[in-house]
Amino acid sequence: MTITEKILAKHAGKTRVEAGENVWISVDVLMTHDICGPGTIGIFKEHFGKNARVWDPEKVVIIPDHYIYTADAKAHRNVDILREFVKEQGIRHFYNPGTETYKGVCHVALAEEGHTRPGEVLFGTDSHTCTAGAFGEFATGIGNTDAGFILGTGKLWVKVPQTMRFVFEGTLPPYLMAKDLILQVIGDIGVDGAVYRTMEFAGEGVHSLNIEERMTLCNMAIEAGGKNGVISVDQTTLDYVRARTSKPFEVVENDPGCRYYSTRTYDAKKLEPVVAKPHSPDRRALARELKGTAITRAYIGSCTGGKITDFIAGAKILKGRSVKAETFIVPATTEVAAKLRTEKIDGKSLFEIFTESGAKVGEASCAACLGGPKDTFGRLNGAEVCISTTNRNFPARMGSMESQVYLASPMTVAASAVTGKITDPREVMA
Repeated sequence: MTITEKILAKHAGKTRVEAGENVWISVDVLMTHDICGPGTIGIFKEHFGKNARVWDPEKVVIIPDHYIYTADAKAHRNVDILREFVKEQGIRHFYNPGTETYKGVCHVALAEEGHTRPGEVLFGTDSHTCTAGAFGEFATGIGNTDAGFILGTGKLWVKVPQTMRFVFEGTLPPYLMAKDLILQVIGDIGVDGAVYRTMEFAGEGVHSLNIEERMTLCNMAIEAGGKNGVISVDQTTLDYVRARTSKPFEVVENDPGCRYYSTRTYDAKKLEPVVAKPHSPDRRALARELKGTAITRAYIGSCTGGKITDFIAGAKILKGRSVKAETFIVPATTEVAAKLRTEKIDGKSLFEIFTESGAKVGEASCAACLGGPKDTFGRLNGAEVCISTTNRNFPARMGSMESQVYLASPMTVAASAVTGKITDPREVMA
């Protein structure tokens, strides 16, 4: 069996499952946030009763993150509903906005707080929950109805997905990041190329990446229609997880000779910086092919591009330079935000590098990645042309229907911010 099949078999209480089989599985962690949490709670109470108790308050994680820094009353009410539910149910893992427990973007916060563990099953009411597959677990997004059912039972009915394997041979050259790899893959197979399948990422190119870059790979599995992304566990994984939790976990590996739906192999050294053109993540072009395309905004942030690795990459290019396009820097979490001030390049903090370049630094949250209320930091409000480290470039995804969004790595976004035009980072790298 593959990693995904073995995890699902274990959580179904079976010795073996096969792709296409439907099984009831037990859940290790259920995550929800301020967008879907109130709806999930409503469904739970409607079907299990207004006085019902969640199946296990220790396994429920609630992380408000989407519409936090706003004056919008309805956004505030969503968070209030979560606060009331947490108090009622005795849920301990709640990261409360306006307090020192607030974290920021759920997918990065889950990892930082030790909620992502090898061999486990994690469901979240957000399509990018597949990010956590970087830790060798089965992690996927679900809707409010399924989440409400899990709140009451701790189980879910799941079809076992087939596994597509993507192997990157060799180490990455210094001008490539995980975002380039995943945009290459999505460009090859399309946004429907992995529908309800596992996307397993493997090879030296993947295992030479740090854990944050692996999270970026798995994060965008959903952009190809994938059910989940997954990467096998190595020492890098174990070191990260054990530094953040003392909970026991069981590492799951592929069986020798296990069956894959398909395998694609790439030579990492032959790949180039990639950009996804509006308005779909699979509209792939090489960055050099779009040279000269004028931009009005640059955005480095989100669960896909707002980790400290992303900001280090961007800062190396922005250091000592000034941006020619309005540039927004949005840390995914408060932990990342703090590191912007402590992480240094040649004696200067990342925060100093960004602000001296003319970039604007926002608070830890999803911010403009999902558009948000009109006062959202970095929101596109007109016919801007934006190059962004986010994961989707659909019409109005970042606010305005009239805008155009190009997706790229933090290095490509930073290089483009410096020139005011889409730029291959190799052109500006020292």
